[in-house]
Amino acid sequence: MKPKFYLLAFALFAGFFFAQTECYAKTKTAKYVFYFIGDGMGVNQVNGTEMYLAEKEGRIGVKPLNFTQFPYATFASTYSVYNSVTCSAAAGTALAAGVKTKNGTIGMDSLHKMPLYSVAVKAKKAGKKVGITTSVSIDHATPATFYAHQPDRDMYYEIATDLPKTGFDFYAGSGFLKPTNPKDKNAPEIYSLFKKTNYTVAKGYEDFKAKSRNASKMILMQKEGSDMECIPYAIDRKPGNLTLCQITESAVNFLTKENKNGFFLMVEGGKIDWACHNNDAATVFDEVSDMADAVQIAYNFYLKHPDETLIVVTADHETGGIALGAGKYELNLKVLANQKVSEDGLSVKINQLRKEKNNNITWNDIKELLSENMGFWKKVNLTEKQEQRLKEEYIRSFLGDKVKLTETLYSQNEPIAALARQILNEIAMVSWASSNHTAGYIPVYAIGAGSELFHGKLENTDIPKKIAEAANY
Repeated sequence: MKPKFYLLAFALFAGFFFAQTECYAKTKTAKYVFYFIGDGMGVNQVNGTEMYLAEKEGRIGVKPLNFTQFPYATFASTYSVYNSVTCSAAAGTALAAGVKTKNGTIGMDSLHKMPLYSVAVKAKKAGKKVGITTSVSIDHATPATFYAHQPDRDMYYEIATDLPKTGFDFYAGSGFLKPTNPKDKNAPEIYSLFKKTNYTVAKGYEDFKAKSRNASKMILMQKEGSDMECIPYAIDRKPGNLTLCQITESAVNFLTKENKNGFFLMVEGGKIDWACHNNDAATVFDEVSDMADAVQIAYNFYLKHPDETLIVVTADHETGGIALGAGKYELNLKVLANQKVSEDGLSVKINQLRKEKNNNITWNDIKELLSENMGFWKKVNLTEKQEQRLKEEYIRSFLGDKVKLTETLYSQNEPIAALARQILNEIAMVSWASSNHTAGYIPVYAIGAGSELFHGKLENTDIPKKIAEAANY
């Protein structure tokens, strides 16, 4: 009798164990995946934002961002196949397809012979709805790596023609950089291709809300007449501007419409990188904080579906080599709160002043503008040397024969705007190593179903593989 009893007991235990294991596996499969990528967002961009928010509250320390409180946090390296310092195309391909490639390459191997398919494609094949969104143009490097296969990231028209081939359900961003083929006038405009493949194009958030109910697939972009390169920086935002939060919320609403199979959503905070290229600390910290607001939408969704939702927050690379502390053992980040516009925005205001005054601008005009937008003299004390540097630049820019604009990857700005930003950074005790990408580690944060996979030092190529594993694609 005893052998039979033990056999029965073992059978009952085994049945219970495997039933529990099956139940556990089901509850831990990521049905809903949020993949946030802060372009250019290295470890210090995140740390600096948290310290800046704390200083604004009048204290030393950090005010944690929502995603830094996720239970799993680690870091990853970002080098590409032939370069220690990656570009966004190669980094995006690594984050999308899990394979390192050559700088400048979109969704292809380093020899440009084979396409590399992204985790978003795997999600679509697994029956999920898919959304690809960004705060810059939809044909820009990072979003493009999830749907396109082109040897050069600057082939914007060709990248856009790849978009409808995926059958993804939702795209969003500022717009498209090359709607027509500059090499072939007879080639179709991309919007006609979108229409033929049943994509409804919404121009602005209100237009999206009006059209989304009856659309099967959608592309959300900015209103007519807006900048197709990007949505405005958070610090420059005006009422009616499309925001990353609106984009994220629109994506969630659309992807959950009449859908019981789950979704995959990539959200890029693309302008963190742009602000880092400008070495514009105040704008960087506002952009990171703005992406955290978009993450909150995903986190609120997670709270309703905690056993079925995975949120991963990471970056494609670090930009600028930002250092928190310059010389003294202290920081003065709170002074950055006096900056009311980005360097780009300040440059626009200076350019407007040129037009209003027919270029007859006095030093007092500049002082008033910098006081209003940077806090100089009113709230931010300048040394004699700092004021002298501004005066000398004023003479060069407004009393000389020709002004030479300050150029970075995405901007051409008035030199006095760039200098004012530089001086405010100095007062904040923030310094920068470069105006380009670096090989610095990127942070990785995860919460929800399968988040326990994100531990230990990672390669950027590990991240999409772990997402696919967590979601059982």
